[in-house]
Amino acid sequence: KLGNQRRICEPTAVNKTSSRSHAILKVTVEQRSRVMNVTQEVKTGVLYLVDLAGSERAAITQNRGKRMIEGAHINRSLLALGNCINALGGHGRAHYVNFRDSKLTRLLKDALVGTCRTVMIAHISPASTSFEESRNTLKYAERAKHIKTTVRQNVSDVSYHITQYHQIIAELRRKVQRLQEQLAAAREQQQRQTGAEEGQSSEVEELCGQYRALSLDEKEIRQELLALECHLLQNSLESRRQQACIQEWTEHKRRSLSSPTHSLLGNRSTHADVCP
Repeated sequence: KLGNQRRICEPTAVNKTSSRSHAILKVTVEQRSRVMNVTQEVKTGVLYLVDLAGSERAAITQNRGKRMIEGAHINRSLLALGNCINALGGHGRAHYVNFRDSKLTRLLKDALVGTCRTVMIAHISPASTSFEESRNTLKYAERAKHIKTTVRQNVSDVSYHITQYHQIIAELRRKVQRLQEQLAAAREQQQRQTGAEEGQSSEVEELCGQYRALSLDEKEIRQELLALECHLLQNSLESRRQQACIQEWTEHKRRSLSSPTHSLLGNRSTHADVCP
C-alpha cells in the first residue's frame, strides 16, 4: 500500500492508469544459528519483485512535456536492463556487464548477476492493433531465460566485538537457565505420569483380584447348586418309591377287604367235617 502511494500513475492516450515509474519490492530473509558464539554464520536470501513500466512511443501515447520526458527515462532504463540481460545471457560480445547505465540496473545488480533464478512475466494485449508491441515485449522477456546462473551460497561469518562478549555470556546463561527449567518441568510431568500409571496399575491389580474372588465364589455357588440338584433328585426318587409302596399296600388291603365271605365259608365246611 505504501509503495502504491509513492508510485506515480498518469493517464495517456493508450492507458488511463499508465505507470510513470518502476516498482521494486525487496524481501530479505536471514537465517542465524540459535547457539550464541563469538563468530556466527548468517545465511541470506533475497527476493526481488519488480513491476516494470511499459515502454512507450510518443507518437502513440501522444505525451507532451513532462510526460514525454518520463517516457524517455522509462525507455532508457528498459534499454539498459535489456543490455545487461543480453550480456549475462552470452549474447553480447563483451564479458563486461555495465550496471551503471541506469538506476534500475544498479538496484537489480544482485538479482541479475547469476546467483539467483530470474523469471520475467510479460503482460501483453491480444488486440491486433498492439501486435508489434506484444511481439517486442515477448522477445524482451524471452531473453531472461538465457541468463547463466552459478550457484553460490550467500553465507557470511559475523565476528562479534569483545565488548559484546558479556552480552553473549549473559544470553547463554539465560538460555541454560531456561533449559534447566524446561528439564525440571519435564521431569516433574514424567513423575506425575509415572505416579498416575502406578495408581492405574494398582487399580487394575485390585480389579483383577476382585474378579478372581468373584470367579471362585461363582464356582462354589455352581458346586452347591449341583449338590442341591443331586439331593433333590434323590428325594424325588425316594418319594416316588415310597408312593409306589403305599399304592401297593393300599391295593393289597383293598383286595383283602373285598373277599370276607370266601373266608367264612371255608371255615364252616371245615367245622362240619370235623364234627359229624
